[in-house]
Amino acid sequence: MGYNRENYARIREMYETKYKIAQDAADARRAETQARIPGLEEIDRQLSSVGMRIMAEALGAGENCADKIAQIRSDTERLRAQKEQMLVAAGYPADYTDVKYECEKCSDSGFVDGYMCECMKRELVMAGYESSGIANLLRTQSFDTFSLDYYKNNPEAHRLMSMNLDYLKRYADGFRGRGSENLLLMGGTGLGKTHLSSSVAKRVIERGYDVYYVSAINMLSNFEYQRFGSSMSAEVESTDRCFDCDLLIIDDLGTEITNQFSISVIYNLINTRLNTGKPTVVSTNLTQSELRQRYSDRITSRIFGEYRPIVFKGVDVRAQKIKMQ
Repeated sequence: MGYNRENYARIREMYETKYKIAQDAADARRAETQARIPGLEEIDRQLSSVGMRIMAEALGAGENCADKIAQIRSDTERLRAQKEQMLVAAGYPADYTDVKYECEKCSDSGFVDGYMCECMKRELVMAGYESSGIANLLRTQSFDTFSLDYYKNNPEAHRLMSMNLDYLKRYADGFRGRGSENLLLMGGTGLGKTHLSSSVAKRVIERGYDVYYVSAINMLSNFEYQRFGSSMSAEVESTDRCFDCDLLIIDDLGTEITNQFSISVIYNLINTRLNTGKPTVVSTNLTQSELRQRYSDRITSRIFGEYRPIVFKGVDVRAQKIKMQ
């Protein structure tokens, strides 16, 4: 698995900053109390040397080493208790000079015993939502919010959509990056393709993979701007994400303008990801025959030969929701 590299670098830097801020704040509180409470600076000095004293005794391995280390620890506890009493007597909380980390488990380092802390995983997941391209959709669309009630009037559609839901859940839960299946979600408008593909995105992001979700129109616009534009705009996504991400989801293939350039881009993207073993999910309103008419054989042969078809049926869910209002 691999989190988005830019997100990971940014989050690591954020943790380094948080750690330093916590340490600096504790140093400032320590300097404040030392200036106000006589004798506290000497106690802090002795406490700061405990680690070195224990290490010296352990490395020296002299007589009664264990007893000496035990005595150092006993003295340390006595000094800490004395310090707490002095702080409280001066009107401070007993732990006033302790380092206050946002996460006590990892001390704002992001790692516990060499493993990534849950707090850092949460930050990376949230960053993954934002960089996925569908942050707003992910706030409301998930497997849990997908309702099969909109298909219940058609037993065949209900059975098919129930199977699709179960399969896509298993796909997302078992996603392993390279080698995972490519999917082709096919069906008319308003049948839940976007909802379920964004649900896949959300679950895969939560499992620690880099997902990029983009509409075919926006994707081609980004490639076109990068190819013909004078410079990259801040509003234009780098096309590198399409090749580099663990899972690429292309929404509404067939809504883009079809020309020699777009055909070339789509072929290169699909072929490159197939060759590198990186999975892609494509959704489209076009039928199999319409896809063949619109795209070259080089594209359709790869899609129909390498992608698992997931067919959506039913009545437009958006239209049903409007009628229910």
